[in-house]
Parts: sequence; C-alpha cells; structure tokens
Amino acid sequence: MSWYDIFPLVSTSFILISGILVAIGWRLIIKKKREAHEKVMVAAAIAATLFFIIYVSRTIFVGNTMFNGPESLKTVYLIFLLFHIVLATVAAVFGITTLTLAYRKNFAKHRKVGRTTSLIWFATVVTGVTVYVLLYLCYPGGHTKPVIQAIFG
Repeated sequence: MSWYDIFPLVSTSFILISGILVAIGWRLIIKKKREAHEKVMVAAAIAATLFFIIYVSRTIFVGNTMFNGPESLKTVYLIFLLFHIVLATVAAVFGITTLTLAYRKNFAKHRKVGRTTSLIWFATVVTGVTVYVLLYLCYPGGHTKPVIQAIFG
C-alpha cells in the first residue's frame, strides 16, 4: 500500500470519526452532560483538523485523484464534488464560529448556531465519505501531480 492509498483512507477516517463524535456530543448535551459534551466536541474538532492537515498535505505532496468512472457520470460526480466542497467550507466556518461562541461562553448563540453547524457537518461527512467511495472503491483512478511538483517542476 502506497502513500497515495493511505492518505485518503486516513483522512476520510478522521472526517468520519469527527462526524460520529459530533453526534455523540449532541446526544450528551441533550442529556445535560456539559463537561462530557465539551470534551467530545473538542475531540471532534481535533479529528476534523487532522483531516484538513492530511488532506492539504496530500494535495501538496502526493496529488489528488481524478474521477475514473464512466464518462456518463462525470458531470454528476463533479456537481456532487462541488456541492461537497462548498458544504465543507461552510461547515468549517460554522464550526469555528460555534467553537468560538462556546469558548467565549456565549451559550445562547452557541446553542442556536451549533444545531445548524451539526446538521451541515453531518451532510459534509456523508458527502465526503461518498466521494471517497467513488474515487477509491468504485472507480479507482489515476492521480494528478502534487501541487509542489506542478509549481516547482
């Protein structure tokens, strides 16, 4: 197994772990277990951050994966991927906002924004895992040049 195979599996695992932890954290706060909620949500944020670091590292040093499925699905896949990227970006902004509100102990706003953030995050996790399945399990394909190689040759 090469770095090309390991990076996507590990990064997708972290995003899935993050989503599971957010679900657990949501359940904990419903049960009024605030301290446990805080710990689990910090762990979820750490898992999401590890995903991001691995994803960016892979893009820079290894390259990304091109869709290798049937040409008839390529447009649908690219629209789905764009939806996932936009969703992930929105989720990241909402996540940072939600964590900041909690850190500042503005729990009224944290509660309102947190619900929305969680739902967006769940959708991001599902679409992210779907992208992984399509690119690495259903239609394994070639990858592009690493960004660092594309820039510096």
